[in-house]
Amino acid sequence: MFSTFKEYLLTKLKKSTMKIYKYLSLFFIALTLFSFSSCSNSRDEDDSQDTTPGNIQIKFENGFNNLGDIVLNQTIQTSSLGQKHNFSNLKYIVSNITLIDDNGNEFKYNENNPDKGAFIVDQADAVAGIVYLNLNGIPKNNYKKIRFGLGISQNAYLLGMDGQAEFWNRAKQKGMSWSWAAGYVFVKLEGKYGTGSPGTAFMNHTGNMGKVTDNNTPDLYREITLNFPTTARVTGQIRPSIHILADLNQFLSGDKALMLSSSNDMMMGSSQHLVDVTNNLTKMFKVDHVHND
Repeated sequence: MFSTFKEYLLTKLKKSTMKIYKYLSLFFIALTLFSFSSCSNSRDEDDSQDTTPGNIQIKFENGFNNLGDIVLNQTIQTSSLGQKHNFSNLKYIVSNITLIDDNGNEFKYNENNPDKGAFIVDQADAVAGIVYLNLNGIPKNNYKKIRFGLGISQNAYLLGMDGQAEFWNRAKQKGMSWSWAAGYVFVKLEGKYGTGSPGTAFMNHTGNMGKVTDNNTPDLYREITLNFPTTARVTGQIRPSIHILADLNQFLSGDKALMLSSSNDMMMGSSQHLVDVTNNLTKMFKVDHVHND
C-alpha cells in the first residue's frame, strides 16, 4: 500500500485537489453559460424594444424571359407569334408601395402621394441593368410581401396639381405625362418591330386620360402583389434590398399574345390594344431575391 505515512497524505491531498479543480471547472462553466444567456436575453430584449425605423431598397431589373439588363436599341426579342422587337424607350411609373408583414399587417408608403411615393423606372437610368428606388422611414418589422401600383391611381390624380406638383414636373421632364387634363403616361414602350428584323417604329403609351368615370374609359392603373422568397427584416441597422425582375417578354407574349401592326403600333391612352398590353405587363414582375444587409 503506502510505504510511509507521508505518501499516504500526499495521495489524499492530490485527490482532494483534483476534486476541487473539477468543482471549480464546473462552476466556471455554469457561470459562463449563465452570463452568455443573460447577455443574449438582454440583447434580445434590447432588440425587441428598439423601434427605430429603417430603410428599404427596391431594385428593378428589366429583361426578357427573366434574363436582365435590356440594352436599349440593341437587345432583340422574338415574340411567341414570331415577331421581333426591341426597345429604344422603356419607362414605367411605380406608386403606392405597400409592405405586408408576417401577420398580414400593411405599411403604406406615402399612399396616393406621388410627390413622395411615386417613382419612374427608366431603363436609360439603369446602372449595370438595375434601377434603384430607396424608401426611408420604414417601420421595424419582418415583411413577407410587397404591393405596388403600375401607374398613378385615380385618387392620387384627382388631388390635382397642388397635391403632386413635384412629381408632375418630374414626369413631364421624363416624358411621362400628357397635358394636365390628360394625365400621366403609365408605361412608355417605344422601339422597332418586324418579321425578319425590327425595322418599323412603334410607340405604345398606356395611361388614363383624365377622369375615367366621366370619360367612360378603362382605368389602366393596376396593383401588383408579390411574395418574398425570404423575409425582409427591417431594423435601424438592417436595410433589406428587394430585387425585382421585370420580364418584358410579357409585352407581346403574355396571357394574350399580341402582334404589332399599322393598326396599333402608334397608340396612346387606353384603347383595347393598350388594355391588353397593360394586362400582360401586370404579370411581368417577380421578386428574384431579398438581401438583408
